[in-house]
Parts: sequence; C-alpha cells; structure tokens
Amino acid sequence: AGAGVRVLPASPNWYSSRCSDASSDGRLFGFAARHRVCLLDLIGHTDRISGFAFCHCPGQSGLCASSSDDGSVKIWDTEALAPVGEYSLHQNAISALHWSPLVKDLIVSGDEKGIIVCYWHNRSDSQQFFPEPRTIFCLTCSPHHENLVAIGYKDGMVVIIDISRKREVLHRLRGHDDEIHCLAWCPVPGEERLPAWQDELQEEGKVPNGELTQDTTTKKGCYLASGSKDQTIRIWSCTRGRSVMTLKLPPTKRRGGAVDPAVKERIWLTVHWPSGRSTEIVSSCFGGELLLWDLTQSGKRKWTLLGSSEGQNHSRIVFNLCSVKRQDKELLFSISMDRDVKCWDLSTLDCSWTMPSLGGFVYSLAFSPVDTGCLAIGVGDSMIRVWNTLSMNNIYDVKTFWQSIKSKVTALSWHPTKEGCLAFGTDDGKVGIFDTFSSSAKNKPPQISSTYHKKTVYTLAWGPPTPPLSSGGEGEQPSVTLYSCAGEGIVFQHNPWKLNGEANDINKVIRDTNSIKHKLPARTEISWKPDGKLLALGNEDGSIEIFQAPELKLLCTIQQHHKLINAIRWHHEHGSQPELSYLIASGSINATIYVHNLKSVVESTLESPLTITEPFRTLAGHTAKITSLSWSPHHEGRLVSACYDGTAQVWDVMKEEPLCNYRGHQGRLLSVQWSPVDSDSVYTGADDFSVHKWHISKQEHTRPPQGKKSIELEKKRSMQPKVKTKKKKKPIGKSPAKQDLSDAINGDESAKEMLLEENGVSDHEGEKEAQEAELPDKVSVTVSKDTSTSAYDYSSFSLPKPFVTQKATPVKKDPPKEKPTPDASLKKRKPRSILPFSTFMDHRSKDELHQDCLRLATCLKTKDNNEDVSPDLKDRIHLGLFTDRASLHKMIDVEGKHHLENGHPELFQQLMLWKGDMKGVLQAAAERGELTDQLVAISPMVGYQAWVWTVEAFVKQLCFQEQYVKAASHLLSIHKVCEAVELLKVNHFYREAIVIAKARLRPEDPILRDLYTSWAALLEKDGHYSMAAKCYLGASSPYDAVKVLAKKGDVTSLKTAAELALISGEEKLSATLSFRCAQDLLLSRNWVGAQEVLQQHKTLFGQRLVFCLNELLCKCLSERNPCDRKSPVPPCYHSWELNREASFFEMVIEVWQNVLGMDTTEQATCAWEQLRSIEHPPSTSNTHPKQVLFHISHDLTLAALSYETATWDEAVKSILGAVTRSYDAGSFTLMQEICSIILPEGCDNLRHKLDSTNSQSMNACRSLEGFMAYGLLYDLWWNAPKDSLVLQKAVLDPVLCPSEQTALEKSYISGQSSSEETPDQTAVEMGENLCNTTEVHRCETENNSRTSSVNLVDSQSKLNGCEVLLSEEIAALQNTQRDIAEVQQILADMIHQHQQQRNNLQENTNGSTQESNLQQNSETESDKPCSDSNQMNCKDEVKEPITLPELTKQLLKAKQKLAEFPDNLKVFPFPDVLECCLVLLHIGSQCPPELHEQALDLLRKHGSANTYKKAGRRFLT
Repeated sequence: AGAGVRVLPASPNWYSSRCSDASSDGRLFGFAARHRVCLLDLIGHTDRISGFAFCHCPGQSGLCASSSDDGSVKIWDTEALAPVGEYSLHQNAISALHWSPLVKDLIVSGDEKGIIVCYWHNRSDSQQFFPEPRTIFCLTCSPHHENLVAIGYKDGMVVIIDISRKREVLHRLRGHDDEIHCLAWCPVPGEERLPAWQDELQEEGKVPNGELTQDTTTKKGCYLASGSKDQTIRIWSCTRGRSVMTLKLPPTKRRGGAVDPAVKERIWLTVHWPSGRSTEIVSSCFGGELLLWDLTQSGKRKWTLLGSSEGQNHSRIVFNLCSVKRQDKELLFSISMDRDVKCWDLSTLDCSWTMPSLGGFVYSLAFSPVDTGCLAIGVGDSMIRVWNTLSMNNIYDVKTFWQSIKSKVTALSWHPTKEGCLAFGTDDGKVGIFDTFSSSAKNKPPQISSTYHKKTVYTLAWGPPTPPLSSGGEGEQPSVTLYSCAGEGIVFQHNPWKLNGEANDINKVIRDTNSIKHKLPARTEISWKPDGKLLALGNEDGSIEIFQAPELKLLCTIQQHHKLINAIRWHHEHGSQPELSYLIASGSINATIYVHNLKSVVESTLESPLTITEPFRTLAGHTAKITSLSWSPHHEGRLVSACYDGTAQVWDVMKEEPLCNYRGHQGRLLSVQWSPVDSDSVYTGADDFSVHKWHISKQEHTRPPQGKKSIELEKKRSMQPKVKTKKKKKPIGKSPAKQDLSDAINGDESAKEMLLEENGVSDHEGEKEAQEAELPDKVSVTVSKDTSTSAYDYSSFSLPKPFVTQKATPVKKDPPKEKPTPDASLKKRKPRSILPFSTFMDHRSKDELHQDCLRLATCLKTKDNNEDVSPDLKDRIHLGLFTDRASLHKMIDVEGKHHLENGHPELFQQLMLWKGDMKGVLQAAAERGELTDQLVAISPMVGYQAWVWTVEAFVKQLCFQEQYVKAASHLLSIHKVCEAVELLKVNHFYREAIVIAKARLRPEDPILRDLYTSWAALLEKDGHYSMAAKCYLGASSPYDAVKVLAKKGDVTSLKTAAELALISGEEKLSATLSFRCAQDLLLSRNWVGAQEVLQQHKTLFGQRLVFCLNELLCKCLSERNPCDRKSPVPPCYHSWELNREASFFEMVIEVWQNVLGMDTTEQATCAWEQLRSIEHPPSTSNTHPKQVLFHISHDLTLAALSYETATWDEAVKSILGAVTRSYDAGSFTLMQEICSIILPEGCDNLRHKLDSTNSQSMNACRSLEGFMAYGLLYDLWWNAPKDSLVLQKAVLDPVLCPSEQTALEKSYISGQSSSEETPDQTAVEMGENLCNTTEVHRCETENNSRTSSVNLVDSQSKLNGCEVLLSEEIAALQNTQRDIAEVQQILADMIHQHQQQRNNLQENTNGSTQESNLQQNSETESDKPCSDSNQMNCKDEVKEPITLPELTKQLLKAKQKLAEFPDNLKVFPFPDVLECCLVLLHIGSQCPPELHEQALDLLRKHGSANTYKKAGRRFLT
C-alpha cells in the first residue's frame, strides 16, 4: 500500500500500569492497542507493529518488550519490526513489566499472584522472587541502583526488593490503603532535603540540625513516588523506608470530567517524574486533567494544571504518562480512557497534538455535503467522531460526540443543506440528530426521536417528505425529513422539527398508494435519488423496489440479488452525461455488485409496475458480502465497494473492469466513502477499529484477492476452536509505512459478533448477518518465520464481558484491579459518603461559601419573624443542614434521589432510616422486589405489624427467586410454622419440612403424618421404595410400609417386607409375603432358602410339606433323566438322609416326620385341610414348567397326606389330578415319569384298597388307569421291536405324515382337548412347542436300545392292558363335547367378525374391499383350527355359511345329548379314545386282533370329525 495512508488507529488499552512508552532516542512512541502494539514515530507518520501487548518498554535504542495475559513476554526489535525473543516463565497473567534502565538485558515482570521474574535475555537466565503473596499492580526498576526494584500491590503495599540478595525485601512501605497504580523513581539520585519536608525531619527529633544527614543520605538514597487509588501521591525515602511527603489530589473544577453521570468512573492515579527534574512530578487527576506538582513549594497549593485553554485536557481518566527529550524540548505523552493520545510540551504545559483513536468497529462513514471535507465516523464504542480532514494545522482535527448514544453507532447521515446537522442511528434502535456545528455543541446532547426501532438501525437517509408529512400547506412542513431503516425490516419517517412526535411507518403509505394487500418484505436498505424524486428500498429477500415521490407509487421491482441487500447508491447528478444519474448500484450478502439503468423505467408511462431481471452492468470479483458502496463524485461511472473479504475495490462501471484494490486493513471492511475533495483518495472503515485514508494511484493490486484466500480462511476458521496454544505475537508487515492496526480480528471481533447476537441484532454496514466469517485473511503481509503457525489463533480470546463498547482492552482478561463492576472492589475501599451532594457543595470556592453564609443569615432573620424558611433557600438545598427540619428533609430527598440514580439503593435506604421514613423505603423495596436481609432486620423499628408485613413480602420475593428454604426460615421468624411447612411441602422440600414440623409442632399434629405420606407417595412414584417405607413407618402406618417394600417384588424386598409385617403384627400379610418369597426362591431352585422363609409361620406348615415333596420330586426326576438341560443356577438341595428302597410316598413321609416334625395323624389331617383349600388354576402348555411341577407337587402332597391317613379315595383323586395336570401342560414325558415314580407297579394295588361302592373314586381310578395305559401305548408304539417295519412304512406314507407327526402329542390329532373342564384349550395346545416332542424323541430312542429285546408276547400282554382305553361311552361323550366346542368356536368367530366389520365402518377406511378381505380372513381362520395341514383346507373352505338360528339349534341338541350321559363319566378327564384307536391301528401287526377290531369299530362310529376322518381314512377304506 502507498505511503500516503492516513489512519485513525485502534485505542490504547485501559487499566494497565505501563502500556505505553517512548524510546530513549525520542524517535518512537508505542502503545498497546488490543492485542497488538502501535508505534507512532514522533515525526508524524505511522508505523505498525502487531502483537499481544499490555506492557511495553523500550530498551537500548530499538528494543522493546511486551507482555501478555497468557504469561509470555516478547522482546522486539523496532528497526526490523520483528520479534527477537520470547519467554513464558509466569503461570499467571502478567500485570507489570519494566526493562531495567541500568542492566541492558534485564527485564523484570510481575504477575497477579505476586511472583516476580527477572530475565536476562542475552544469557537466557532467569530468577524468581516472591516477596508478598498479593496481586502486583506495577513495578519499576531503580535508575540508580541496578539491583533495586519497587513493587506496588493491589492492597496499597509498596515493597522495595534487592534482586541480588536472597532475603530480598529491603523495605515494606505502608501508607496507602488502596491499589498502587504507578511508581516512579526520582531521576536524580540522593535525598537532598527539600524545603517542603525539612520541618518533617526536624520534628522527628532524630536530626538535630538538618545539615548533618545530608552527606549520608545523599550518597546512597533515592526518592520514590507512588500514586494510588486512595487519591494520594506519596514520596518515600529509600534509605529510611518511610514516607516523607503526602500529596492529596485537589478537587479540580471539572471533577468527574465531561462524563455521563451514569458512567461510573474510577480514578486512576498515574505519576511520572520527568528526567532531570528532582523537584517536579506530573500526575493524573480525577477527570482526565494532568497536574504538575512542585515539591519545593510549601503551603497548600503545590500544583499547576496542564493545558491552559479549554478542550486541551483529556475528558476521562488518564492511564499512562511517559516523556522524552527531543531537540531541547521535553515532551510528555498521555493515554486516556477518552481514547485520545496527547503529546504535551512540558516547558509551556500546553498540548502539542492530539491523536484520536477508535475503540470499536467503524460501522459508518459520511462526508458532509455542506461543510466540505468534514467526515463523520460511526464507531462501535458508542461515540461519533467528526474529523475535519481538510484542517491544515492539525491532521487529526477530530471532535467526539458521546452524549445519550450509549450504544454502537451503526448509521450516519448529514442533512443535505443545514450545516452541522448529523443524524445517527444505533445498535439498539435509537435515532437522533446532533448539532455538530455550534461552539457549545461539544457538550450539547442530541435530539432523540421518540420512536425507537426494535433492532439495529441499518441506514439513515434524508429525503423529501411523503404523506402524511407532505400533506400540510407550504411552510408548515420541513423541506426534508429523516428516513431510518432497521433490522426489524421497517422504515420510519421522522419529522426533524418534531422528533418527539410519532414517526410514520412508510409501508402504510406504500400500501395505500399501490393498494397492496399482501405482506410487504422486510426492508434492509433505503436510498433517495439525489434529486428527491425516486426512492429505492432494498429488501431482505434481495429485491429492490423503486417508488416515485411523494406518494410512493411503485414504478418497478429489480429482482437481481437473491440475498439481503446491504447497500444501494444512486449515481450523482453533476456529470456531463445526465443519463448516468439514473444508474443505481447495489450490493448484497452475495459478492456480486449489480448496476441498473432506470432511465427507461422512469420515462415509461405504463400504469402497472415493471419487473427488471437484467442488470445494466455486473461487477464480479469480490469473494464475500458487500457492505458499502460509494460513487466517485469526481468521475462518471466510477464506483468503490467495501467488502467482507478485507479489501476495497474501485471499478470502472461502464467497462465493468476493476481498477484498483486496497488491502491495507486487517479486518473486514464495513464502510467506504470517496473523498469529496481529492479524486485519488478514498476513506474506508473496518472491524479492525481503524479508518484508513488511501490513494488509488498508489495501490499495487487491481482486483480483489481470489477465492483461494477464502478457502484457507474457511480452513482456519474450522480449526479455530481447537487451538489453545500460547498466544504468540501476530505476524508483522514488512511495509513500515502502512498502518496495520490489527492483523487479526480476534477478541474484540468476536465480542462484537457476540454483542450483535446478544441483542438479537445484525447491523447494517456489513454486519447485517452477524454470523459471517470472523476473520478476513491477512492482507499483503509476510509472515515471519516463528509465528506462522499461530497467526490465526484467536481462539483464546473470546471476550468475557460485553463491554467492548466502552473499553478498548477487552483482550486483557481484566485483572482484578480493573473490574468495572461496582461491587468487585468493595473489599477495601473507603465507604462512600452518604451525603455527597452537600459535602461537595461545602467544598466550593471561598466566594460561594461566603454567599452561603449571607443566605443563611437572611434565613435566620426570616425565621425569627416566624416565616417559612425553605422558599428562601431556593437552589441552595444543601443549606438545609443549617436551618429547619423541613429544609433538612428537602436536602435528604435530593441526596436520596442522587443515590438512587447512581445505583446505590442501600445508601438511599440509610438516609431514609435517618429521616425516619423507613416505612416508605420498605414499601418501595417490596414493590421493586429489592428487599434484603438487612432491610428485613431493620424493619422492626417501624413497628410489629410493619415487621410482619415486610417479612411476608420478603418471603414472596424469595419464593419468586426460588429460595424456598430461606423463605421458610423467615416465615418461622414470624411464628408462621404451618405456612413454612406448607411452603416447603409444595415445593417438594419434604426433608426440611419434616424437620421443622417435628421440631415445632405437637407430635400428634396431622400435618406431620400428611408430610410423611405425601413424601412417601412421591418417593414411591420415583421408585425409591425403601425410602418410602421409612416415611410410612415415620407416619406409623407399618401396613403401608410393608406394601411399598413388597412392591419391588424381588426376594430380598419380599423377605424384609414379610419380617416387617411380622414385627408389626400383620400375621396374615406376613405369611402371604413369605409364601411369595419362597415361590421366587423356588424358581431359582433354592429349596433351603425357601424352607427358611416358610418356617417362621405355623400357618404355612402345609406349604413346607409341599416344598419338601417338590424338592424330592425334582431330585428324582433329575436322577432318572440326566439328559435334561443343565440349568444355569445350580440347585440348592437339603442334605437329607433318604430311604431309597421304600416307595416314593414312604420316602417323603419319612422325611416329613424326621425333618419337619409331622408326627401325628392329626397334624397330617390339619395340613391336608390347609392345603385342600388352595385352588390352583388348570395348567396349559403356556404355564412355566417349574410352576407346573409346583402345582403337581401340591397335588402329590395331598395324595401323600391321604396315604398317611389311609384315605385312599382322596389319594386316587389327588394322584389323578397330578397326572392330568402334567397332561394338560402338554408335557407327555413328565406325565409318564410321574406315573412311573408314583405307581411303579400300576394301579392294581390301589384299586384293591378303594371302597368299591364309591363310584366316584372308582371312576377316578379308571381315569388314572386310562392315563397310565395311554403312556404305555405310546411307549410301545415308539419302541416297537426292530423287525417291525410298519413304523418306517408309516413315515413314508404321505397321507399319514400329518397324523404321524402329531401323534407325538395327543393334541395334534384331537381337534380339541379331552379334558372336560377345559374344552377350549385346544387351540393353545396345538401350538405347544416342539421342545417337548423332541425331548420325548430323544428319551424314547434311548429306551429303544434298552427295549429292543422286548418280544412280541410281552408287548401283546401290555397292549391288552390298554383295552381300558377303548371305551364306547367315553368316545360318544367326547364326540358330543367336540361338537359343542366346534359350534362355540363358530359362534365366537361370527361375533369377532361382526365386531371387526362394525369397527371398520366406524373408521370408514378404504371402503368395502377391506371389509371383504377381513371377511375372508376370518372365514379361513375359523376353518383352520379343525384343519391340521393345508392339504385338508381345500374342501373345507367352501363350506356354506351357517345361520345363527341353525347354530343355536345344533348347540341345544348337543347339550341335550351331553346331559343324557351319566355324571360319573363327566367328572374326571380321560385320554382321547379315538386318538388311542389310531395309535393302536398304527402299531399294526403287534396289535391283538380283537383290539384291532374294536378300534376300527370305534373309529367308524365316532370318527366323524374331519381330523379323524382323514387320519383314519387309510384303515377304514
């Protein structure tokens, strides 16, 4: 870039003890701005250096050092603008740094934790000291003794250390009681006594005559000056280690400076001892003034103010001072919070020059059309700068306006004709007008429009009035009005004469004129043609609409951009080609700029608006969004654009060619203006906090950087969040003349984005979408070797606070000293005055105090005449202190108001307390929700009622803040125990509520019980059962506790619940739970545990017998059948002695007698009664096998007890129960096993013992025989002798396959169960899983090998035993039952189908097709139960549908038939007779002929059901 660049740089950092310095040769002055260093060389051109810096110091000639919050220190060479070295020995943020003036390579730095590091960079040697564990604020090396360093701490302590000694502390200088901001050694060694403190020494009595000490102290001593936040400067003697003089800052005229009273400003007291002057010190003062103290002066007034004329002083506090000798002039530099850098001439005490700087993004630039060369700059630091760029004597002639802005300035526009009338718009939607011209303007607040936008103001434009403002007669209306467009998409027209009136939304006029009904697009840009005839509005959707003034008739819409419009500019009118004035250039979020020519549109006479989609010219080349455009006023068709790609581009529009590209900014450009006086100059503003003025002719590039850059950018951006390395110095540009205020957009940048997004904002000049890229690329800067890696590591700086606007340093993570929050530094500050106003008034000049006396005297005179005093005091409210009570009250009110405005309600409350108006304070605080513990504590002085009322209000406030426990405690303080408990209960603080209730209420109070139960209910809902149980016990309802414990249902919970029930005397409940627990243990095969649980209850004695039998039965079964799958849980058996020789029942009874102590028959009968009352549901194939076994054990226990008491009839029934249960469960093997365990000899023994007259037991016996024979029959069929080939043949026969396969299980053949109690189990059992079948196969094939030797005779005799199965009457009975079941099934299906159809009609789904499908489905389903294999389906499916009456008839007939059978047949189940016939026929050759005949006979007679027809077809044909 050219050397002619002129720059407004970024602001110096605040709150830092040394962040600016001048080099000793007087050539350079540098200061830290954000994370880089700016070097100004004093001749006036600007150099640039980039880096993290908070403290700098020049070394010999061209070296300087900078330190950073990340703990690193860098050393730089200003000649080469390159880093020389770097070290990071600190673990914490460095807060102070100094380069020793005597040892040329020694740098001393101190950090926030109090550690001092001395680093000798030539030999890379370092040493650490830790004199005090406090926060260091500043440190300074002595200019006379190379080993002495003075350190100032946050708490006011000053320490002098000697770095050459181990016990380093020489003096601890105590006297200040607040932060030490600066330390300065006297530039002249020795401690000559000055007249001012001669007296002091003599008073000490140590020095009989002043002369004596001179020699001793002069030699080695040296004075040290310190400036502290406590508003004093102290001069210390180094030899005596004490303070010799204290200077108190005077209350200068402009105390507080020209600062908005709302901006709280702390004081910063920096001191500077100019070289060669041992008796003069320069210090800062309250509002930004600088004072020169003369230490030789005795008496009060020792100081002179720098800057004689008004406006020379800084307007806010000054942070750093440093001086330099230049051509026999001594110059002093100061940097301040007002963002100015000033240079003073110490000989005249006048300001030689001021350089303004910017503390935020430059959002807007505007040249005044009236006052040529006057450039207004809108900045993100809430201030407007007006720069007179043509000023001859001062190149930085800048005025600053900050009143009432209070937010980023995002838009500016000068009035077209009225001088000094500048409109501004802000980030928070405010629109106002400043008068920049009048001399008093410096402090005159702007007029603010009463209509606010909801979001950021994007653009302002002055234009002719449109309705309703244009309707009035001539002279009544302004000639131009102000239009503002903002982020919510609305354009307001403000009347500049009546800003407090309502502004008009111009969309209303547009709607009315063009009779538009639809929703209008959100407006983002507004531009009036300079002649005021046409208005262009840019919209969020990328369209641009052109309206004709004043009625705003829509002429045309330009549909070219498709993204939000950022900038629209009309070509100027003063060229030689008037048609060019119809050119309109526009830029959007897309990178292309379009220019349209609207001449034809304006001249056309069409009624309806046109739509333009073809551009007149297209300017392509930028790679990011366009933020601002400006036509050259000196050329025709020449345009400059500002872009987010970090460059500005000049275009020749007519040729569509790029002419020149400026890349000097280190950030994204936000605004651009062509200089109105110099055709070669352009001004640009960017988010690097700076404004550049550059020359087109001196730029080396012609077109914007290409896309590759933006790709790298993306890459870097994507890497960003991961990087957390050391913050390194940023790379440095090689062209010293080019201002490069920042080469990265880091911290502040993101803060900006942050702020924008915080307010839900996106703002105009390029910030319309705040989400865009954070960094522009480095622009034409070569990266020095060691820093290339981290050139873009900004990640570590996201801003902690959103204060960027008023503070330029945010990058420093605010060391504690500079927290601007009011409470942060409350620890050790002097208490605020409670009457600041009257105190201040009583410290005015002598004349005014004299006036006060006169006024008071007059008042007293009138008082003697008994008149009211207060009116006479008028403006002198503070005199209320000296007159009557009414006046005092007035004074108190004024003071109170001040406190409230300044945000000190506690002081206001204290005043009111003094005045005795506590009640008002309490009410006000309660209304505002600002009650505090302190107010509540004071409230009793108003009276009991007031106290109670205050506490209640405070409780409400606490509840609102969700501090319920604290609220409850306060309720207790006014004895509202129940309310406190209720409050805690409602908010689920049960534990606390119970403590209070138990401690404060009667034990029998129902509230307590209610608390326990509601807590328990809540805990129970969340599944914390044991805790809930404790609550129920607390509420003394053990029954509920038991219930809730048992809810979990695992073994331990049940066991505990049972014991709890037992303790609480709930015998019955306890027994039930114990039994449940035992059953659970049984499932895990833990019989020992089960017996333990059961033995606590006498009532469960019967169950103990059952469990015992179950254990023995399981043992037997597993011994007989070792191939059974191993269970994952090993069984837990008792180690009982078993008599293996005896029968099963005898073995069991023996164990009962020996182990369980069942000795008498009475006990047996009793247990039998107990067990008989328990009904178990019938088993099905879905019942868990262990459950089935348990139920069988129950039946067998009844049998064994009957056996013991010799009631044989009952025994038979119980055994039959056990057998049929295993049969119903579909476990054929189990049935066989049980028969062989219980009746190894068959039923003959039993039958002899029965009472033959008892038909019931005989029938039971017959059924039992039937089942045993049934088992035997299958046994014989599956284990047929090898020579019989019938089986194989059967397997091959396809017709037989289905029945063959299902003969394995009775239920596959019988279309329904043979068990009378459960006729509808069939369907379930047909699905019985084949696991049992295979098991049967396996076991049986093993038996096969064993019984292969069985000869035919044996099996024939066994088969004869099966004759009992072929019972004619039972076959008939089963047939009838089958018919009944079938009819019931059909009925059930019909009902089901009817319901489905009804549902379908209700849902009204896709019509009849679906219904008919359902119908078919249900028909086929109803057929399936009787079809065993698909081969059978074909004929059945075409059955005629049966009507309901017919079905009912069939059912009745079958039921009558059933009733004719004798009852004794129906009581006990019996195996399916026809199935047995089929098996017999299958056995074939082994079957005795008479049995064969009988079987065939039965099949013919009763085998009418489909299943049997098909299965028996082969034998019957």
